[in-house]
Amino acid sequence: MKFFIATKNAHKIVEISRILTPMGFEVLSEKDLKEPLPEIEETGTTFEENAILKAAAAHKATGLPAIADDSGICIDYLNGAPGIFSARFAGEHGDDAANNEKVLTLLKGVPYEKRTAHYVAAIACVMADGETFTVRGECHGHIAEMMSGSNGFGYDPMFISEIGCLGEVSAEEKDKISHRARALTKLKAELEKRLER
Repeated sequence: MKFFIATKNAHKIVEISRILTPMGFEVLSEKDLKEPLPEIEETGTTFEENAILKAAAAHKATGLPAIADDSGICIDYLNGAPGIFSARFAGEHGDDAANNEKVLTLLKGVPYEKRTAHYVAAIACVMADGETFTVRGECHGHIAEMMSGSNGFGYDPMFISEIGCLGEVSAEEKDKISHRARALTKLKAELEKRLER
């Protein structure tokens, strides 16, 4: 089955493809289209709402079953921020270095035990017939006092997970415990249920 991945984030396309392709799904993205998708305004108040907005728009534009991810990091000491604003926490969308620097500045002097956080990935799927559902994956850990490693993306260089800093582990190791991998595992189970009908 072909799925269109509704994201302009090259890192997410690589990560989602790496996980979905071995499951037997063919993954298409914006690079496979003649024209880019229109920008979707993320007006939702939750990860799930934003994921649905993106998946529905992609399904409408391509006619293909579509998958969209909305994800971010929620830091307890910051009352859940940056949350749905993770990609643009420091102002400009997708400026990982500035976003990380802002978090480290806000947490300066905060002891490790109070630096708890979790990554969230909400994935929305719009099937060929328009049926829509969402799944969610989470990965819990702490925010380090400084960035470390050059692997991953986003807040990975300062996120300490159960297997260590995500900026230092391999893609294969990350795929075993990441919020997106956990959400995609749930997505696979939901798709298998629907394909068995």
